[in-house]
Amino acid sequence: MTLFIAEIEIAMDADLIWLITKNRSSFLLKRNGIQLSAERNNLTNLNSFKYSGIANKKAIGVTGARGGKGIVISTKKNKVSERKPADKIHTVTLRRGVRRAAKSFTNSFTRAYYRPDLRKETLARISAIYESQKPIKQHAAKEGRRHTKGRSQPEEVSQQA
Repeated sequence: MTLFIAEIEIAMDADLIWLITKNRSSFLLKRNGIQLSAERNNLTNLNSFKYSGIANKKAIGVTGARGGKGIVISTKKNKVSERKPADKIHTVTLRRGVRRAAKSFTNSFTRAYYRPDLRKETLARISAIYESQKPIKQHAAKEGRRHTKGRSQPEEVSQQA
C-alpha cells in the first residue's frame, strides 16, 4: 500500500512542476503563435508535458557531440538525491554512425522501458543530427558538349604546315 502512495506523490509532483513551469519558464520561446522550449532533454523543443525535461522524472535528450562527430544521449536518473542535480544526468557519447547509434539507443533504452513513447522522436533526432554532420559534397564541374553552354570556348589553334 505504501508503494502505491509513493507513486501517486511522484505523479503529483511532476504535475505540480508542470503547472508551475508551463507558462513561466525561462526556457519558454513564443514564435509565430507556437510555444517552444529551449530546455535540456526536450526532444522536439515543444512546450508540452510529454517532452518536458524539467517536469518529467524520466527524460531523454539528444545533442551533437563536440567536434561535430557523433551524438550525446542524456537521460535522467531516478535514484539520485534531489540535492545533487548534476548527478541526475547520465550521458553517453556515440560516434560510430547513425545505424549503430540507433541500434544502441533501441537496445539500451526502449527495451528497458525507459520512455518507450519517445522512441520515434529520439530516432528522428539522432538521424537529423547525423545528417547535419555530414560534409557537403563538392561536385566537379561537368565537361562535354552539353555542359559548355555559357562558358568561353577554347580557341582552336590552326597548325600551318
